[in-house]
Amino acid sequence: MGLVMTTVNQMDLDALTAARRQEWARLDELGRARHLNGEQVDELVTRYRSASADLADIKSSAGRTVQGDHVSTLLSRARLRLTGGGENVLRQVPRFFALQLPAALYRVRWTTLVIALCFIGVVMLVSFWVSGDPTLVASLGPQAQLEAYVNESFVGYYRENPAAVFAGTVWTNNAWIAAQCVLFGVTGVWPLMVLVQNAVGVGTAAAIMFSFDRGDVFLQFILPHGLLELTCIFVAAAAGLHIFWAWVAPGRRSRAESLASEGRALATVAIGLVFALALSGLVEGFVTPQTWPWQVKIALGAAALAVFLVYMLVVGRRAVRLGETGDLTEYEAGTPTLVAG
Repeated sequence: MGLVMTTVNQMDLDALTAARRQEWARLDELGRARHLNGEQVDELVTRYRSASADLADIKSSAGRTVQGDHVSTLLSRARLRLTGGGENVLRQVPRFFALQLPAALYRVRWTTLVIALCFIGVVMLVSFWVSGDPTLVASLGPQAQLEAYVNESFVGYYRENPAAVFAGTVWTNNAWIAAQCVLFGVTGVWPLMVLVQNAVGVGTAAAIMFSFDRGDVFLQFILPHGLLELTCIFVAAAAGLHIFWAWVAPGRRSRAESLASEGRALATVAIGLVFALALSGLVEGFVTPQTWPWQVKIALGAAALAVFLVYMLVVGRRAVRLGETGDLTEYEAGTPTLVAG
């Protein structure tokens, strides 16, 4: 076919484009064809290899260019035409858990830390403010109702249902909250609303318990599962706010491209947190209600948190060093939108 595969040194992109225009057009034609005979398939493979070499030369010599994006689009279409399907799912799953998910979690680590500190600050502010003012405590309900909450309802919440049913209920509820924080994070408001609402709720519950000298009970029943559960919510909120910031400050990319990239990369967090919150649900259902020594229960909760943090920080750091961002590969996501200039 006379296809030329020479390496381009000190490339003149205009000259290259002129020289390859007909070959790329033929590749486009074959990639779009509904039916190919044996000879056309062979031609498509040959032209695919030639265009791949062209793309490699363009990227190595000139970086990201309009011509390179155009050839990448042609190659993506031709590859799909040749394979007829995506990558094997059995190969995608290990990559997701070993690279994409931990990389996405690692990227939001500092935002997660800031959110955690702010959340704890709001909880402490609300709890000390309310518990330190008998009038505010009284405004939360009648004395008998508050006493019932402190002596019965607070602990009873964790013990009134079978452990498996309770674990499943809190798991699905928390997973839905985390998913909302990520998926509605683009608003910039929803994650903050969820955080403030929960911080005020936890702070108010703490204030009631501490005002009746039951602060030890509060900590013993909140910390075992709360260490991991709240961390997951912090991570979800951080991912949502990163998506929000992607379209507020897209940098050199267009807002649509920036939002699409961050949305794909960080939506994986919502999937990953389903599994982390399942572990938290098991702790809340099977550990928190137990009458074991509080040191044992908190140690088990801390161990669950440690597993998540190792995955997020250690495995995530390794994945990021390998070049992962959490986003799909170019083959899975498609070529970025072409831009002029």
